[in-house]
Amino acid sequence: MDYVAHFTREVTAFEAAARTAARADAAPAVPSCPGWVATDLILHLGRVHRFLVRVIGGRLQEEPSLEDDWAWLELPGECADWLPPAHAPQDAAVPSGLAGWFGAGAAQLREQFLTAGPDEPVWTWSTDHSVGFWQRMQAIEAAVHRRDADNAVGPAQPINAELAADAVGQTFKVMAPMRRAYAQAPPGQGERFLFRRTDGDGTWLVRFDGADIEVSPGGPGDVEISGTASDLMLFLWQRTGAERLGVRGDESLLGRYFVLVPPL
Repeated sequence: MDYVAHFTREVTAFEAAARTAARADAAPAVPSCPGWVATDLILHLGRVHRFLVRVIGGRLQEEPSLEDDWAWLELPGECADWLPPAHAPQDAAVPSGLAGWFGAGAAQLREQFLTAGPDEPVWTWSTDHSVGFWQRMQAIEAAVHRRDADNAVGPAQPINAELAADAVGQTFKVMAPMRRAYAQAPPGQGERFLFRRTDGDGTWLVRFDGADIEVSPGGPGDVEISGTASDLMLFLWQRTGAERLGVRGDESLLGRYFVLVPPL
């Protein structure tokens, strides 16, 4: 899969939504990120991009320490006072130049992705210490936040089906173990969740056994959740509820899933 192409498409669409948000008298609220306005969302993803420019550009093998004053981000105006996210004024417009600042950082990261080989070693928070990990992770994160931005300014477009299906598998094999460890989630008790894609091939049987997550291509589940690749991905990222999905079996386990895989 060409993750750089997916990343490029999604950050381009995100920047377009950011520029739309900047034309409003006050930064629009982001419904899928409670407590955030568009300014917070732009600052968050732009900060991630510039952080990774440092990691990949320097081929860093350890997590870099960051200055508390955020000077390295080269933020426009007063924005440094609004980090971490959820601190931007709710009644003020998106600052002039912030969308352009985002676009410049995204372009820098894209250039790093194109310059570095996907197998080159760099620091990551995963067991996969490669540039390829960040290419995949940032294509997925850009897609999620592009939809957040769409939600803030108008109708939200679905996630590309190819990328969304890949993100479903990545959730179980990469994101869920990290989220469980970070949140000290309770041990699994053998719960089985079958996720079934309705707009193409793809089934994922996920079983929680103690601290382990077992993923297989299919089989009987205690509850079956079906939907398009985009809707499954957005459900797993807690951007949409089960009302957009088909559910069969023990529906009470839907809430249990997010106990076992807490949001970050």
